[in-house]
Amino acid sequence: MDYSINSVVKKAILAMLIVSSFVITPPCQALSSKKEEKKEFKEDWKELKNHQASPKWFADAKLGIYFHWGVYSVPAYGNEWYPRNVHFKNRGIYKHHVKTYGNFDKFAYHDFVPMFKAENFNAAEWVQLFEDAGAQFAGPVAEHHDGFSMWDSEVTPWNSMDKGPHKDIVGEMKKEMDKHGMKFITTFHHARNLQRYSDRYEDEIANHKGRFQDSHYPYFPGTPPTTKDPELAYLYGNIPEAEWNEKVWFGKLKEVIDKYQPDIIWFDSWLDRIPENYRKKFCTYYLQEAKKWHKDVVIVRKQNDLPIEFTVDDLEKSRKNKIEKHVWMTDETISKGSWCYTDNLKVKPSEDVLHVLIDIVSKNGVLLLNVSPKADGTIPQDQQKVLRDMGSWLKKYGESIYATRPWYTFGEGPTKEPDGHFNNHKKFLKIKYTEEDIRYTTKKNTVFATILGKVTPKREYVLTAFNKANNDHYGKVKGVKVLGSKHKIKWKLKEDGLHLTMPKGMEEDMASVIKIHTQHL
Repeated sequence: MDYSINSVVKKAILAMLIVSSFVITPPCQALSSKKEEKKEFKEDWKELKNHQASPKWFADAKLGIYFHWGVYSVPAYGNEWYPRNVHFKNRGIYKHHVKTYGNFDKFAYHDFVPMFKAENFNAAEWVQLFEDAGAQFAGPVAEHHDGFSMWDSEVTPWNSMDKGPHKDIVGEMKKEMDKHGMKFITTFHHARNLQRYSDRYEDEIANHKGRFQDSHYPYFPGTPPTTKDPELAYLYGNIPEAEWNEKVWFGKLKEVIDKYQPDIIWFDSWLDRIPENYRKKFCTYYLQEAKKWHKDVVIVRKQNDLPIEFTVDDLEKSRKNKIEKHVWMTDETISKGSWCYTDNLKVKPSEDVLHVLIDIVSKNGVLLLNVSPKADGTIPQDQQKVLRDMGSWLKKYGESIYATRPWYTFGEGPTKEPDGHFNNHKKFLKIKYTEEDIRYTTKKNTVFATILGKVTPKREYVLTAFNKANNDHYGKVKGVKVLGSKHKIKWKLKEDGLHLTMPKGMEEDMASVIKIHTQHL
């Protein structure tokens, strides 16, 4: 359903242009078009697998930043799942909502929209901050599970231009990103937004105890997600499934692709709830459009929701514990709890976030780091400090991160990462690296050994990865230096490894990098 006369006029003009193009197109041009069509991707997994999942620029980038920011930032309570959890009467968020705002018949989730003003949002300042942090790409959560689009949309009336901020957040970010020559990412979480329980409420209550896992909004009669209001239905996803798949799920993706040409499109979980033919349709359309733009783009997905041959695998709040052959990604947040801003949000120490990046890169991964702005459009100072601390370190030691590749081993030391995905995210949160932990990267004839902590002067460190048994991986050690320092380091290659004696004056608190020049035999 269109909500503006402009959209109708645009479609009419487009139809006239299409007709006229057939009238005036010369035969040679028509023949050329047919040749171009033969080069297009087909809506077929086998054909799509010809796309390179990770272009060189992405493998080189290592660090990107995105942000969970939207209507859910207004209550600033619990987490970004506030719009879902507020409907369950036995949960603390419901009790908080009733106490603070009143019952649903007086104040529902959509009533937060006018309060989401983003009055202090400044895209130029945000992009500068992200660049200062060392990010090579950045962008917004284009739409979370809640159905509110952060761009100027004609697909839905619930968008940041028509309501709330009255700003094209995606568009403003894209414009500034282009000025800085940074790659642009848009992330989509809207696969859960469809109301899938309107015709099976009784069965869900009886057999699954009303968890409503396939939809973001639970279906409790009398609450807003059950509305028949044609406008509210676009926020709460209460639209016939066939129409929603075409006009809403795919429609929003197509709109963002056409308007903003993102370099990366990233999907949250539950993409498997979308029919396979629509997943193929999206992939085909995005990759075909990217060819027209002459861009090497990236599709990131979770949990096997798309074939791995042409997509990048993402792990939420977790990491690999070995080197992966193909480039992969972790999305991790700067905080210890919610992905969106909350009044009690606790932010991780700068060194912990940096160590996660270093660990990921050593295993052929890329970090997508989330920040949590306030509803008014400000990024809190404690989060800014973490970003600037990381950026300061990367400015000095970025040679060991950007455009590097894994060595034959990712590292050594006592700290081990658990197996698994998001299910082990609490174990990952507890990991604390020390100067006993080393991570390796390589570039040409150089191996970088990064010590994850403040080194002890005059202490002897032994890099066992350089033991005689593994000589084939490094050949000869031609020289050793402390990256970013004039201090000379004493070193000696022995049978058990490379022995390093740290000089005085190494005052890097977060991590120190040893640059080792090698020559293969």
